[in-house]
Amino acid sequence: MNNDNLIEFNNVSFAYTDAQATLKNINLQIPKGKITAIMGGSGSGKTTILRLISAQIMPHQGQIKLFEQNLTTLKRQQIYQLRHRLGMLFQFGALFTDLTVADNIAFPLRENTCLSESLISKIVAMKLEAVGLTGT
Repeated sequence: MNNDNLIEFNNVSFAYTDAQATLKNINLQIPKGKITAIMGGSGSGKTTILRLISAQIMPHQGQIKLFEQNLTTLKRQQIYQLRHRLGMLFQFGALFTDLTVADNIAFPLRENTCLSESLISKIVAMKLEAVGLTGT
């Protein structure tokens, strides 16, 4: 693998169901310092690639390296530390679709502060109430 790459996929495969693979044996290199767009038709695996890069999901096969570290072997805290160095924008909005509204609000608080879960829960409730989404 090349040290000039920020992101590397080596024979990565992933499937949401047993019926059909979303990605099969993907090899991808994204060099450091380059702005990269991932484009393709609906269902082609764009969002899946972004979720794999950010370690929201893990590949069923292959290796993914981010900042020269193998994501598939890292512990949760190590993944969180790597995410602090990563910026990515999804096509529609900036919410994680696999998280609840409350967890989306709590996400940056968990990532960037040392607040207790009870305080984070209170802040989330306050923010939801402020926009009329109490109990969401």
